[in-house]
Amino acid sequence: MAYFPMFMDMTKLKVLVVGGGVVATEKLEKLIDFTTEITVIALRVDEEAQAIIDQHALVLHQRAYEVGDIKGFDIVIVATDTQVLHQEIYEESRGSRILVNSVDNTAYCDFIFPSYVKKEDLTIAFSTGGASPAFAKQIRQHFEKVIPDSVGAFLEKMKALRTTMPKGKERMAYFDTLVTEYFQKHFKS
Repeated sequence: MAYFPMFMDMTKLKVLVVGGGVVATEKLEKLIDFTTEITVIALRVDEEAQAIIDQHALVLHQRAYEVGDIKGFDIVIVATDTQVLHQEIYEESRGSRILVNSVDNTAYCDFIFPSYVKKEDLTIAFSTGGASPAFAKQIRQHFEKVIPDSVGAFLEKMKALRTTMPKGKERMAYFDTLVTEYFQKHFKS
């Protein structure tokens, strides 16, 4: 099955991460690129996860997950070794508007985490629909090397220009020229 590639504003969404191990840490590292409205529920929290929680002032409840804990959240990430818990949380979320990601178990997922490159306002996501996370990782690493660090400053310039120039064909042509020049200068064929 193919997943719809969607970018959403997560700044006001409440996220729950169930688990505090290595995989939960990986999800936290990705989530904090987009929001800090994150609560973690875990019996045990790895040192790396605790560092992220402390650095970004995330909420931590150091205990086992309890039925009903998903209430009030928009997104739930289940990152534990207990597949039964993954299924139970997913089933609990049915009938609600809560989106669930069950790590390494697409049967209990409403969405999956893509591999992505983020440089300032540029975010590029890669997904194989779960077929090969290793492939998605390799292609992400390739693009991380290819995309110049100056892209953030260029996008800021483009954003500023969009607010000062009237819409229309002339503006579109001018922007196309600027982007073409940027690509010619920074991307080698």
